Amino acid sequence: TLNYRGKRNKCNYITVYCNFPVSDKDYENAIKYYTEALEINPDNAIYFGNRSLAYLRTECYGYALADATHAVELDKNYIKGYYRRATSNMALGKFKAALKDYETVVKVRPNDKDAKMKYQECSKIVKQKAFERAIASDELKRSVVDSLDIESMTIEDDYCGPKLEDGKVTLTFMKEMMKWFKEQKKLHRKCAYQILVQVKEVLAKLPSLVEITLKEADKITICGDTHGQYYDLLNIFELNGLPSETNPYLFNGDFVDRGSFSVEVILTLFGFKLLYPDCFHLLRGNHETDNMNQMYGFEGEVKAKYTPQMFELFSEVFQWLPLAQCINGKVLVMHGGLFSEDGITLEDIRKINRNRQPPDSGPMCDLLWSDPQPQDGRSVSKRGVSCQFGPDVTRKFLEQNKLEYIIRSHEVKAEGYEVTHAGKCITVFSAPNYCDQIGNKGAYIHLRGSNLIPEFHQFTAVPHPNVKPMAYANTLMQLGMM
Repeated sequence: TLNYRGKRNKCNYITVYCNFPVSDKDYENAIKYYTEALEINPDNAIYFGNRSLAYLRTECYGYALADATHAVELDKNYIKGYYRRATSNMALGKFKAALKDYETVVKVRPNDKDAKMKYQECSKIVKQKAFERAIASDELKRSVVDSLDIESMTIEDDYCGPKLEDGKVTLTFMKEMMKWFKEQKKLHRKCAYQILVQVKEVLAKLPSLVEITLKEADKITICGDTHGQYYDLLNIFELNGLPSETNPYLFNGDFVDRGSFSVEVILTLFGFKLLYPDCFHLLRGNHETDNMNQMYGFEGEVKAKYTPQMFELFSEVFQWLPLAQCINGKVLVMHGGLFSEDGITLEDIRKINRNRQPPDSGPMCDLLWSDPQPQDGRSVSKRGVSCQFGPDVTRKFLEQNKLEYIIRSHEVKAEGYEVTHAGKCITVFSAPNYCDQIGNKGAYIHLRGSNLIPEFHQFTAVPHPNVKPMAYANTLMQLGMM
């Protein structure tokens, strides 16, 4: 069936697509085949359900949600449709909607252990969220920093790892910490708390739109998603040199989640931010948020390696990460992309109150979540959040704000980068062989003040210890899909 191309008659055509082996992991072709089958038979719930599964596997959660909903509307008894709709909603952080569908599945299949476990886990999350909302409405939330007594924390005599020097990050400390992490050893909690408290203070002083100027001889390195792939981060520094005042970096969000060395990645990045606050830049990604961290591993990893209190502090720090950076008034960098409506200006970005979890819509959401598309105009996001924007949207935005092009990340690219929209929209992704299975290259970009012409540098994944991606992810993301 995989190589079938003949169009003998509609019956054979549909049968071929219906029998396409989604389990073979060729999900892009599965999507293509089921789409063509649905053009012939648009009332088949199974086709929608199977395409929904393929979209789930390719992380197009918005499309997966739409297909699962279509499947249920076509066949109220199609239980897989409810299951996949619940899975889509969970991935999007829509826990109440997911719980309702998991409840339906469990009622029909009370002996299904996987469904029962997901229902119970989802129910816990919904109750936890309700409790958190109740606390938040009762009183202004107190900062974790106010409850810490770092000075009284004792570093045990048997700890022989790196320590801050007089409470400060130094280059020696950074080199020792990176080596320590490489050996799979844990930084003492006192040192981790010191870094977090200090970096929160530094980030809180920054605007939502950071603006820097590169002199003619200056160069900056721009990296995309790193997603907890610590050993690949070390490789970037090996290939491109350690950060310094003469070797500045900009890391464009999604530092954590999925990869199981996210704690090591983020503490290293925060350490360099403290060491070189004016030459090492960090922007927020959609995975520097509570909902994503709860599902995709970072919360679980912090709790496993440290404490729930430390995750709460990470959450506070993430809220102060800037949302965008403008270089020489000509190049705008953000994690996701452009906006769901025309007319947004750099001044509008400057005015964003970012110290919060991102809303479901609006400029802050778009900066973290949107994606480019090849056709003009805007369309519903494949992710189920924000939008997709076309070349005309990019062109109008650049003209209005007197910019030359944008750089964004947020999407895996086979070559580590992609140039679209007539050279005006560049994607860079720096997590090679993403999740140990995609096989993509990573890349970073050099920008020079003399001309701002992007120079692309590719690299491949390096070996890492035998800890699987998503090792700390929520149970809901680790179990199979019906």
